[in-house]
Amino acid sequence: MTQIEQARKGNITEEMRQVAEAEGLHPQEVAEAIANGTAVITRNIRHESTAPLGIGRSMRIKINANIGTSRDVLDVDSELRKAKAAVEAGAHTIMDLSTGGDLRAIRSQVMKVANVPIGTVPIYEASAIALKNHSSFCYMSDDDIFGIIKDHLDDGVDFLTVHCGVTRSSMERLDSEGRIMDVVSRGGALTVAWMRYNDRDNPLFTHFDRLLELCHAYDATLSLGDGLRPGATADATDRAQVHELITLGELQQRALEAGVQVMIEGPGHVPLDQIEANVVMQKRLCHGAPFYVLGPLVTDRAPGYDHITGAIGGAVAAWAGADFLCYVTPAEHLRLPNEDDVRQGVIASRIAATAGELARGRADAWENERKMSQSRKALDWESMYSLALDPLLSRKMREEAPPTEDDSVCSMCGEFCAIKVQQQEK
Repeated sequence: MTQIEQARKGNITEEMRQVAEAEGLHPQEVAEAIANGTAVITRNIRHESTAPLGIGRSMRIKINANIGTSRDVLDVDSELRKAKAAVEAGAHTIMDLSTGGDLRAIRSQVMKVANVPIGTVPIYEASAIALKNHSSFCYMSDDDIFGIIKDHLDDGVDFLTVHCGVTRSSMERLDSEGRIMDVVSRGGALTVAWMRYNDRDNPLFTHFDRLLELCHAYDATLSLGDGLRPGATADATDRAQVHELITLGELQQRALEAGVQVMIEGPGHVPLDQIEANVVMQKRLCHGAPFYVLGPLVTDRAPGYDHITGAIGGAVAAWAGADFLCYVTPAEHLRLPNEDDVRQGVIASRIAATAGELARGRADAWENERKMSQSRKALDWESMYSLALDPLLSRKMREEAPPTEDDSVCSMCGEFCAIKVQQQEK
């Protein structure tokens, strides 16, 4: 039985106990959230080397880091270093989005070096194989597509992004909308191309029950992808995006009935004033399902700094109720990220998550916040480093320009340090 089926029978699984302990919750709270679909436990039964991860109601906000080769930059060792760097920086999951090289071998290596839940987008591999064998993804049959999905599940992938909401009906809204950026999701664009070439609806939508049967067998989580997410702030919250979201909410209910866990992916480029409404709308239309957001990016005009635009949007989304933040790196829209980009992206998203948890009044977030303030008052640098979201950078920056006379302060204020002055007065 899957986690949902166990929870509905009143059984507390070992995975639920582990998640409850990690989150500071009672196991029954976790079971109830799993049963009603407001939380998921991301672990494929074939991926035994990683601990189960809880995402959703009453749980800490989680961070995902995307890595992966491309056909232009095929350096597997670099991707493995990036996976390690992401986990060291605090990422809770890794998505392998490789499109170049031996994709199954790369996925296997990533799973060995990153002891966290792994997500993938199977349509990328389906497309890569089609290019190799047939010259076009559009020639893939339904069986070809579902065969790749089964390969990913056999390999132990914990959650799959599938663009089931990209349908003929949603495309009608997109075609009539006059978007600036059209379809910017790779998986969404590939699906649209397949549909138009074959003059058929999306096979992942048409044969959704077949997809559910596969995921049920492995207790893997479906991440229902936002194939029609806005790629420009001017396109945010349009009819195509909302129509797809309505469809995903309906599919989520079918998945829960089949005992399959589901997350919902959210919009990409969204102005600051629309983010809260987008989160509320998702939670309403998708029955409180965990919300997995990319960014959101609050302006299109900051290439090179999109980890910042993403963190600003992520903080607002987290405060409004998002459960899972997909990082954005400084390299977004420009090139394949390097190891430093990955690290910066993870830390930026962790800052966003922390800000969101504080705004939501999460007790453990506030406990650590107060500890940091107390450590600053005491000028306890080692304690400050241990509490910092990036201890390595904090220590490095202080050591690069140390105070010349009084080691208890920093070189910015030195003898004029406000905290030191008040200590001396006492």
